[in-house]
Order: sequence, then C-alpha cells, then structure tokens
Amino acid sequence: MKLLEKAGENCYRIARRGAMKAEVLVYLNRDLYAEFSEDASLQQLIDAASLPGVVSPVIGMPDIHSGFGLPIGGVMAMDADHGLVSSGAVGMDINCGVRLLRTNIRAEELDRDHLTALIRAIGSRVPSGIGTKSKHASLIREHFEALLIKGVPFLVELGYGRKGDLEAIEDGGALKGADLGSLSSKAIDRGLQLSTIGGGNHFVELGLIDELYDLDAAGAYGLREGSLSVLIHTGSRGFGHQVCTDYSAEMKKAAAKYKVEIPNAGLAAVPINSGEGKSYLSAMTCAINFAFCNRQWITDDIRQAFSQVLGGGDKDYDLGLVYDVAHNTAKFEEFGGRKLLVHRKGATRALPPGHPVNPPLYRDYGHPVLIPGSMGTASYVIRAEKGVDQIYNSVNHGAGRLLSRTAARKQITVEALKEKLGRVIVSGRSYRAYLDEAPQAYKNIDQVVETLVEIGLSRKVARLRPLAVLKGEGDD
Repeated sequence: MKLLEKAGENCYRIARRGAMKAEVLVYLNRDLYAEFSEDASLQQLIDAASLPGVVSPVIGMPDIHSGFGLPIGGVMAMDADHGLVSSGAVGMDINCGVRLLRTNIRAEELDRDHLTALIRAIGSRVPSGIGTKSKHASLIREHFEALLIKGVPFLVELGYGRKGDLEAIEDGGALKGADLGSLSSKAIDRGLQLSTIGGGNHFVELGLIDELYDLDAAGAYGLREGSLSVLIHTGSRGFGHQVCTDYSAEMKKAAAKYKVEIPNAGLAAVPINSGEGKSYLSAMTCAINFAFCNRQWITDDIRQAFSQVLGGGDKDYDLGLVYDVAHNTAKFEEFGGRKLLVHRKGATRALPPGHPVNPPLYRDYGHPVLIPGSMGTASYVIRAEKGVDQIYNSVNHGAGRLLSRTAARKQITVEALKEKLGRVIVSGRSYRAYLDEAPQAYKNIDQVVETLVEIGLSRKVARLRPLAVLKGEGDD
C-alpha cells in the first residue's frame, strides 16, 4: 500500500493513523515523485508524527532521504510548553551550514592555473578529512569557552574577520544559552577542529555566478553575473557529533523516566523543560556557535589565500560575506502566536520579506538561502516567499542523496565521475576517494529547488556553477 496520497501541487500527505498525532506532508514535484521510492524516510516521518507534543504537520523536504531518527530533509515542530526535544531530530553535525562570499573578480579572468593555485592555497590553510585538527589549536585552547559562549563576535574581536560579517550571519553568529557545563569531557576534547572542513559532503568551492533570476534581490545581495563566488559548507565537526552521541544515549535512558514512548532509538526525546532537555539545548547551542566560528575562521583563511595568490589585500577582491545560514538546529520560534521548538534536520530556515528576524540589510527581500549541489552540479541562492510559514519558514538544504554512500562506491566508476565533473578542478585526494560524493549519487538539484519555487514558497535568485572544489575524504 502506498503511503503518500496527493494533497496539492507538489505536495503529498500521509494522513493520521495509528499512534500518529500529526499528519505528514512531503514536498516533491512531478519529476522527483516519479523517481521517489517510499523508503525508511517516510517511516521516520511517521515516527516523528507519533511523538507527544508534536505539532501538525511534520514536513518532508524535496531532498528527503533516510537518516538517524528524523530523516535528512525533515522538519518537526514541538509545542514549547508541552513538547519534546530530540537530539536525533537535530542530527550529528549540529549547525552544518553554508556560507557564501562574493568577489569583484570576473571568473573569466582566472585561468586554470590561477584557480588551482587558489584552491591549493586554501587547502594549505584549511585542513580537510576525518579527524583533522586545526592549524589554530593553541588559540582554540586559549579561548575555547569564549568562542562557544560569544561565538563569531568574539572571533572578530580577535581579528579573524570584519565587523560587517556579523550583519550577514544567521543569529549574528552567536546563539544565546551556551553553557560548557552541559558538555562531556569527550566533546570538549574533540573541539580542536575550528577552520577545518572534515569529510562527507563538506567543501570549499570556487564558483561562477552564471545566471541571475531575480535582479532586484541579487542586487541587494551583491551578486553579479559572471563574477567569482566562494561557497563554504561545513559544520561543528567531531565536537557536534559527540554532543549528539552523548545526548542521544542520555535521552534514550531518560525517556522511560518521563514515560515517553520512543518509536525508534534515533528519535529518543525528553520534555523540553526537563533537566535533560535544557542541558541538551545548552550543549547544542555550544555546537551551533562552534560551527559559526568554524566557518568564520575558514573565511579569514580564504581571504588570506586570495592575498597570497593574487597579491594585495583581501578587500581588493571584495570577499564580502553574503550570508551564512544554518541547518541541523532546534530553535524556539513563533507561528500564529504560538511558541514552537522547530527541529530542522537537513533543512534550512528561510524567512520571507518583512519578517522581523531578518537581518536589517535583507529585511525587504528576506535573507539569502544557500542551497549547495554536488561538486559537479549547480548550487543556488534563493529567497523565501510569503506563505512559507506553512512549512515553518523552512526549505531544503541541498540536493539530497539518491544513492547511499555504499551504493555509490559500488555503482559509480572513477571514469564516470571524471566525465561528470568535466573541467571542475578537485583538490584533495584521489578521485576514488570521492565516489560517494559523485554528482550521480545525488538528486537533480534543479528539480529539488523547483519543487518549492513552482508552488510559490520560494524564488530563485542566482545559480552558481563550480570551477574548483576542495573536498575532504571520509563520511563525516
């Protein structure tokens, strides 16, 4: 029996049944639905819809695929007073997010030698791969608590960034409520990874802004067709992973104490206002601020790399921050006068024009939303439209996997990967190390983005095409 039933244009429903306390809505356009296989991701949404305190609907994004607990591409809102918080519904890589820098460089002015030199200079400053440590370890040790509590503003005070950067980061780069007392010693020990990208689908990418769709918004965001762009995609690294690991185990034990029935271990949850719930939110906030600092420090390293390779100062090339947006978070937000804790796992907050939480410089258009594709396909800058509140001001966070990592390694050859990448420069390790990150392992990013555009919940602003990519090896 098929679980999904048509609920509207590009929208499918799983009606309440059994233990479900909310309905499920999954957003797929015609092309994505045609290739969608009803898999574990739908059962994970059903499980989320069965938790006490959940608010209807539970959302599946166009890039949905199965994960740990809540699927990647899942959004679950909980009543702030009577609901639950789940570490698995946030995910292992807390505040994995995307940052976009603009430049005043025409991409056509840089030949392959310049691009190669730039991506290698970035790689020499920003370690990649699983378990890598930062080149700034001594400074991290000295200022660890301040970085987690104060976030990017403190890092800018130390000289790693520009004051203007703070206007273009979600939450200003520092969420309140962090407390190191909520962290395990093991998590703290894994904190020496600021200015590293790790592995998995994380990257630094030099790209070309090859098409603009919304000229007014693009102008407000400082995007110019034909110019070079820089995308950064990474998160809280082993530190955030340990926070999720610690609290998933703790929540599984504590659920029985609070008489919370858990449909699967990955959705272990406790009341938001319990001691364990408050402690997790504090630890999660530490990891959110850690990830913001990670991308900020990488930004400073990238600016230095441009100066080294091209000469002059980094501001000669603009390298201004367009925006830094998070996914894999749980945040208290208001909808219809009701306070909710919105879990976004593999989903991105997208505030429409006029929303008061938008940074002032983007109030009229809504903040930029950054949707990275795979290393051989396009990425997008989009913006939310009014009406997006029906899906908790959220959109997809990327293309979404079509093949598991294991399947990709078995089915995709090095030759096929090279052919798909074309002239994209990949800096790092051998091509074989990236088979699980091949473009063929991902859904069609154009269709994923179009799903919400077609029904008026978002609007395309710009498309970015990769030119040179720094990747990390391993499943982060």
